Amino acid sequence: MMEFKGSREAFVAALVEIAEKDPRVVFISADSLKAARATTFADRFPDRYFEAGLAEQNAVAIAAGLAACGLKPYVITYGGFITMRACEQVRTFCAYPELDVTFAGLNGGLIGGEREGVTHQSIEDVGIMRTIPGITVFEPADAAETYALAKAAAGIRGPVYFRLGSGREPDVFPAGIDVEVGKLRKVMDYGADVALISTGFVLDRVIGAAEILKKEGIGAVVASVHAVKPLDADGIVGLLSSCKAAVTVEDHNVVGGLGSAVAELAADRCPTRIARLGIQDRFPESGPASELADKYGLSAASIADAARKLVAAKPA
Repeated sequence: MMEFKGSREAFVAALVEIAEKDPRVVFISADSLKAARATTFADRFPDRYFEAGLAEQNAVAIAAGLAACGLKPYVITYGGFITMRACEQVRTFCAYPELDVTFAGLNGGLIGGEREGVTHQSIEDVGIMRTIPGITVFEPADAAETYALAKAAAGIRGPVYFRLGSGREPDVFPAGIDVEVGKLRKVMDYGADVALISTGFVLDRVIGAAEILKKEGIGAVVASVHAVKPLDADGIVGLLSSCKAAVTVEDHNVVGGLGSAVAELAADRCPTRIARLGIQDRFPESGPASELADKYGLSAASIADAARKLVAAKPA
């Protein structure tokens, strides 16, 4: 079984394996070869590696041109630069013509981006990508799931965005785990008092919260959602309809991410009391990833407290 230091290494390992079987696969870097841990790809396929330099808009435009010629480009650089600096190119050159371009955004959230501070901590990337028609948005929970998901999703048509970290994200799943693309995963089921719905690199904290609640006699079901778009609507509705309340947890602005997606779905199909945990529409600061996540309400204790209050609240 392959094990990885983090989601960057896991994604590139999957990319190399995909490229070995598909000669159309190419990699475009925006001065991000080393940051992406992608030197293995460049060494293995030097004629299929293109360096755009510090020019993310050009990198995406190059990817669009290559995709229009029948190739399958992968662009890897910081998530904030893909989704903000090159947003127009992603939208107009890739999504509008429905081209097969895969983007991997590094430094997702606080846990993924402690080193460079607020300019490199992508807390808006998922929300931005969700608003663009036709883009699939993946937020795997750890390196093992990143590898499995990247391999399984290689044949998806149209643009795809993967949210990756910095290498500090905790391991949750065992190496060799299988993944069903687009379907949520029930990680544990202690009862139907509250659904704890997680995405990305906070799953270990959500599991910790479920353990705290279990000791208090509160039964929680923990679900991990790797596809924020398209959302596993039937799976989420099943959770909402079977539990008294739900808490969404994400290392992202609460505006536009998983919490927004679940709340929108609940409003349409299954009205439910929901608490949305994440970055509360503010810019975070720099610092150690774990301490930052705790400070901004993503500790196991904070998650358990939010669930506890929802369960105790009287129905409207």
